[in-house]
Amino acid sequence: MREMFSGIAPRYDLLNHLLSLRFDNVWRKRVARRFAAVLARPDVRVLDLCCGTGDLAIALGRKSAARIAGLDFSHEMLALARRKGAAANLPIEFVEADALRLPFGDGTFDLVTTAFGFRNLANYGEGLKEIRRVLRAGGEIAILEFCEPKGELFGAMYRFYFRRILPVVGGVISGDSAAYSYLPRSVGRFPGPQELAELIDAAGFEKVRFERWMGGIVALHTGIRT
Repeated sequence: MREMFSGIAPRYDLLNHLLSLRFDNVWRKRVARRFAAVLARPDVRVLDLCCGTGDLAIALGRKSAARIAGLDFSHEMLALARRKGAAANLPIEFVEADALRLPFGDGTFDLVTTAFGFRNLANYGEGLKEIRRVLRAGGEIAILEFCEPKGELFGAMYRFYFRRILPVVGGVISGDSAAYSYLPRSVGRFPGPQELAELIDAAGFEKVRFERWMGGIVALHTGIRT
């Protein structure tokens, strides 16, 4: 998995923007707006998990003076994230580590976010336990992920694009067809929004909610650490 993401790092941003019609940027900015009140608090600390090339961490940093850390296991992705953070003049700390073994003490953060990376964890339950561990009491979690839309017609169109068109285009541009065949497979086996909400609740979060965006192709899950 680490090797696959490292291999596609040079074209990762281009393909994300192209294949999502740049809605990936819209969704990340929407997450940042949703947590504007948290980001405005003095001395707030934020962790963006599975941060990739840093787009969500940067979107959060542009909305506040919060102390932000981005974490990923791909060295190549983080190299790009550091360059982008420096270009944006944002003092984001990018850390190379495993999301299931976070190198932070208990109760370090006020907010933990992750966008389109949580589904790649080997164990969702263990990942949620680690997130809860590094959150302070009352801290918040935000998981933005792809999901399958409900509507019959739109759902069929989405599946055709996601399973037939996206892997071909992604493979041609990135030179790695396996990586972009992995994407629809990973979404297909990822828990649905209700099931994920139940996992978050079981991990010890309260006020767990989710909302579908863009016709249901992505969902934002939120919760508060008890």
